[in-house]
Amino acid sequence: MLKKFASDALGLSDIGKIIGPENYDKTDADDYIRHEDNEKIYFLIKTKADEYCFTNIAFIHVDGENAVSSKRMLKRYPYSQHKVSNVLLETAGRLDLDIEIKFSLGNQAFSIDVDKNQIAKLNDLYKALVYISEVNHENSIKYETAVQSLEKAVSVLQNSRATETSLSDQYKQLTEFGFSWLSSAREQYHEKDFGAVFEKYINN
Repeated sequence: MLKKFASDALGLSDIGKIIGPENYDKTDADDYIRHEDNEKIYFLIKTKADEYCFTNIAFIHVDGENAVSSKRMLKRYPYSQHKVSNVLLETAGRLDLDIEIKFSLGNQAFSIDVDKNQIAKLNDLYKALVYISEVNHENSIKYETAVQSLEKAVSVLQNSRATETSLSDQYKQLTEFGFSWLSSAREQYHEKDFGAVFEKYINN
């Protein structure tokens, strides 16, 4: 018993379990879901100290100091502000008890150990996160291309031989158009809700 207590206190036995939808309401993370904004849990991993919750619009980390403390720190990472990248899945060796999923949200890196018997379910999460990271990458390229195209149009206009009055009017029109166009492009290439991706890959 003493050995188990020490192991828990040091976090040595902190291997996560994937929680099924029928038990989401029994977790701490569920209390912080923004149901008012149609937020929904799609995947949840619980360890002795922490909870790692993936919703359609954010990753929620209920951070425990250690397995025997009741203190919790809630950390929320909206996908629109913290891009998913560097997604890795480390499978178990013969003697390992756990598998590991790693990913980054913005500049914050995460590494979560999960019971190796739940590899099939973790594979689903891995595929969803990889797809989201690919969408983030492609959208960043498209948005940057859109910005460069607008900057080039402004440069061409500034180097044209139009009269000063005409140039001023054209520049004003282009600026107004550019603001509207970039706002539209940002909305198009800056996804906030990845519910459809989770629906596709997470087999609850």
